[in-house]
Amino acid sequence: MLEFQFMRHALLAGCMLSIMIPMIGVVMVSRKTSMIGDSLSHTSLAGVALGLISGISPVLGAICVCLLSAFAIEYIRHRLPAHGDMATAVITSIGLGAAAILSRFAPGGNNFDSYLFGSIASVTAGDVLQVAVVFAVTVFFSIVLYGGLVNIAIDENLARLAGVHVPVVNGMLTALSAIVIALSCKIVGALMISSILILPVATALIVGKSYRQVYRNSVLLGVFYTMSGILFSYYFDVPTGGVIVVLAVAGMLLVAAGKKWRSRGSAREEKENHIRRISL
Repeated sequence: MLEFQFMRHALLAGCMLSIMIPMIGVVMVSRKTSMIGDSLSHTSLAGVALGLISGISPVLGAICVCLLSAFAIEYIRHRLPAHGDMATAVITSIGLGAAAILSRFAPGGNNFDSYLFGSIASVTAGDVLQVAVVFAVTVFFSIVLYGGLVNIAIDENLARLAGVHVPVVNGMLTALSAIVIALSCKIVGALMISSILILPVATALIVGKSYRQVYRNSVLLGVFYTMSGILFSYYFDVPTGGVIVVLAVAGMLLVAAGKKWRSRGSAREEKENHIRRISL
């Protein structure tokens, strides 16, 4: 497997993306803006189509459209705070409408389809370099501003009282979210990215007892699901994104069932101990 260059590229890029996506996903889920990721993943398709039509990199087109969409959502959310979900729905509708029209003019239907569900065979050395640059920036941002991101994830007013420059941090988070989602189109697939943002975090929330635990477990689960999905995609020739999502859903259900089973076992043991103490 590793003798093929495209697999080395896919594994390297996938590993970096699987770390970045949950890092951003934890904050987005915690501050109840996870649907923004879904909106950006869908609007990225319009950028992919624009890139194919104009002859530039589809990923670059997706980055431009995602950045524009992300800041448009944030602008509407701040101008109309009572209708934040409306902003997400409006941008999603515009992006999907544009993608549906532009895809008719995009040359090479197979190329466009590969961005819907992900394709490991299309990852190039240039893609790996782009992901590496964004990976370094995202990890640096997440570590240096960890405290500020925690405060923003809990409550923006709390973050302001703690001295966090909320507009600046929010702006950087918005930009990085848009870029990471756009870069993920090629491997994960535009229709699947939001699931990778949310499902590892949702699984980690089931068993996590602190923000730090949820953060760590989300990254570990993201790496496991993504790398397993890439390997499964290689050996069975199926879309990478679909496999990752199926694994993530199965993992979440197993963790939820395991926690419920342990809770029942603990309750039963406590009841038996109580009966035993009474009988004595």
